[in-house]
Amino acid sequence: METAAAPLGRDEELRRLATLLGGARNGRGGSLLVLGEPGIGKTCLLTAATRTPGLATIRLDGYESESTIPFAAVQRLVSLLREHCGSLPERQRQAVRVASGQADGPAPDRFLVGLGVLGLLAAAGAERPVVCVVDDAHLIDAESLDALAFVARRLEVENVAVVFAARDDGGIADRMGGVPRLALTGLSPEAAAQLLNRSAERPLAPSAAAAIARATGGNPLALIDLAGDALVHELPDLGLGGAPVPVGRHLEEHYVRQVRRADPRVQTWVLLAAADSTGNIDLVTAAAADVGLGPDDGDRAEVAGLVELQPVVRFRHPLVRSAVYNAAPGAELRRMHGALARAAAGIGMVETEAWHAARAVLGTDPAVADRLAHTADLAARRGGLASRATILTRAAELTAPGPVRDARQVGAAEAALAVGAAHVAQRLVSEIDLAAVDPVTRGRALTVRTGLSLFSADAEGVRGATAAHLRAADAFHGQDAEQEQVALLHAFESCCTAERLMSGVTLEELGRRLTAGADLADGPTSDILRGLGAIVLDPYPWAVAPARAALAAILALPDDRMMHMGTAIASLGTFLWDDAGRAAALDRAAQAARDSGALQVLDTLLWVMALSELWGGTPRRAGAYDELVREVRRAMGWDTENVPNVAVLAWGGAPRDVVRAIADGAAATGFGGVEASAVASLAVRDLAEGAYQDAYERLSPLIADPFLQVTPDQYPDYVEAAARSGHPEEAARVAGLLASMADANGSPWCRGVAERALALAGTDEDAERHHVASVEALHGTGAEMDLARAHLVYGEWLRRARRRRDAAEQLRLALAHFHHSGAELFVDRTVAELAAVGASGDTDAPPRRFGLTAQEHTVARLASAGHTNPEIAANLFISPSTVDYHLRKVFQKLGVTSRRQLADRLAAPPSPAPGATPPSDQNPRPATS
Repeated sequence: METAAAPLGRDEELRRLATLLGGARNGRGGSLLVLGEPGIGKTCLLTAATRTPGLATIRLDGYESESTIPFAAVQRLVSLLREHCGSLPERQRQAVRVASGQADGPAPDRFLVGLGVLGLLAAAGAERPVVCVVDDAHLIDAESLDALAFVARRLEVENVAVVFAARDDGGIADRMGGVPRLALTGLSPEAAAQLLNRSAERPLAPSAAAAIARATGGNPLALIDLAGDALVHELPDLGLGGAPVPVGRHLEEHYVRQVRRADPRVQTWVLLAAADSTGNIDLVTAAAADVGLGPDDGDRAEVAGLVELQPVVRFRHPLVRSAVYNAAPGAELRRMHGALARAAAGIGMVETEAWHAARAVLGTDPAVADRLAHTADLAARRGGLASRATILTRAAELTAPGPVRDARQVGAAEAALAVGAAHVAQRLVSEIDLAAVDPVTRGRALTVRTGLSLFSADAEGVRGATAAHLRAADAFHGQDAEQEQVALLHAFESCCTAERLMSGVTLEELGRRLTAGADLADGPTSDILRGLGAIVLDPYPWAVAPARAALAAILALPDDRMMHMGTAIASLGTFLWDDAGRAAALDRAAQAARDSGALQVLDTLLWVMALSELWGGTPRRAGAYDELVREVRRAMGWDTENVPNVAVLAWGGAPRDVVRAIADGAAATGFGGVEASAVASLAVRDLAEGAYQDAYERLSPLIADPFLQVTPDQYPDYVEAAARSGHPEEAARVAGLLASMADANGSPWCRGVAERALALAGTDEDAERHHVASVEALHGTGAEMDLARAHLVYGEWLRRARRRRDAAEQLRLALAHFHHSGAELFVDRTVAELAAVGASGDTDAPPRRFGLTAQEHTVARLASAGHTNPEIAANLFISPSTVDYHLRKVFQKLGVTSRRQLADRLAAPPSPAPGATPPSDQNPRPATS
């Protein structure tokens, strides 16, 4: 018989597993997802893992009845690791306690729970290397699976290995993206024949063994279990065609025959245990008594070899359970589930009681549906949105047609969309007749449908999302003022996504709706809507005050609300030309998202922050945020190249045809904002290369068709392009617009670029005054890129005025700032100007990477900014031991011995001209502060 310690015919798989476990023993954490059909040998491999010397084993099994109980598996894991909870940071400890039902508190995000579990396993591994074995992972509840997959992706230098085994169905491979996989297939013909003969009562003829092996596809369990069955004599004929027979069906028939040979009372007890699936002996015993069975009936089932009773009820194999369950009549199954529901209620298992009660009824049942809805609410309180979606779906099925059923169904769709289960949300919401439901349910359903359009990048849906959100607001009007205002905020966000491609509504109509929505209720949301309406409708000077009040209202929101306001923050801050306020608010929102583990929210915020830095910041900081986007997506298991930030790519020197292709693809799917940012970025490259006419032609359509706060950001580039390509009137007109905006908003950043524009568009008599004013205004801002360009155009003007020494000083400052800010696009143009005045300049940027990997560079930057190892770990969603490992490598590569030396090494800019002010971040913005 095949043994668990040495599975037959699995030498290569065992070597891979041994490498993983050996790494865990030696401080190289890792993970593996073993996928395969029932009986293929997954559990056998996992059992081999548990017998590895030098490793402590933690075992988790998936149970179907726990699959809708949020964080059920995490709860079991935390109970095993509770002695290490004190080592976690308070926020992570609280998240783990709430998720595992040990404490009340705000519902935690599954990724924050995952970070806490990572900390627990790392702490356990520090005492003794650990292997965490997760069998039947496809039955693990969705929240626990996401948390454990997060852990598996973030293991690096911990003494921890995590090994999963699962059937390759239900989309589990997609949910566990980023975790290495091992697909188990059938045994080779030689190994299969060897196993068959080892398991049979007497050896089979070689031809018969080969035929059986071929018929079963080399499935080890099929070979072992069928070897002693009469069916073994039939399989050779079935296998002559060369294609495997349906092993699952044959095995289920085999197991049903085994069970039916047992006493009827034993058969009933086994069916009861099959209907339960938790393995909870107390629950099954109580339910057995409910249906008239005695304690010895379970013992007799164990003697018959059908189940094991220690420490939990466990079937020989999941197919035994499914065979027994699937062969039973529906009425008998409902009787078993009813008994289990009553037993669960008697011992206080609320979620389990609801689960079984739902399977004990036919048709609708208001009482059971209400209990399920209550259970769904409990799931939401623990952060179990995926479980909430599943439970509410069943509650809706048990609810009679009408408003309550509709509300439950749309609630399930909302929860499914929130965790990315778009196909589930789509199915649920498509079944709702919008014309027949009440207004609030209609508004909620419209919101879900619009969210699905954005999620799936449906072009028509993305373009029409603003109008759809306004229709949702119409549905909420007079019914729910809070939801109406939220729908209006979503409408503005969708408008910023589609920009000029928006359809179904005009900007003016949107502005009027935002303004009217502000009067629905008092509070910060009203101030925000009023400010957003003003930037759409009002002349610039009139809109400044309400926009400023809106930004202040956002800053007054609690963190859990503010972190969802990234688009509004960026829009208002850009409209006001408030680079420092915009950066500080986005930093705070991002930190709130990190602290709560809301990685999907953080991904959006980092994207917005990267884009914001390209106008009013530095390309270096934009690139740092873009790096963090990739890190966050790796943590979530997403493809890091799925949705590149095309504007950052353009500034980073990506080929123009690549940038243009991505921009065209974005436009084709309705994302007009992505396309416009790419076009504007390519225009900046044109300016850097001196292709002023190209820049003018690229920017002219954007200026002629302005879009809210975005177009004024492009005014400085347009003025430079127009002034240097023979369009002085246009240059002067737009420079005047910039100057009037600076008068209204009082922003040093706006004043600086306006003065630069006036210098470029005006006469030589006034130029120097404007150049000096531009440099002075920008010097105190975080817009170092604009400061560098102010020095550059001033230096170019001085060269034309034949003031070579003064020109060289300004150009060297420009070059130093371009290097320091990461704006390498402008280096060649600056060096050429220096050469024209007889001065030299370094075309190469300082070696900022110093041979560091992307993650090492991020860790080094955070450490140099003063963050502690636990803070860095929380920001990057890794363990402190991984941070320590990366820092040791960084110190070695950079030849430093302290964090202060590290900061000096990373920050050292090129030397500016003698007597010049060295470049620095006047308002430093650490990428994760």
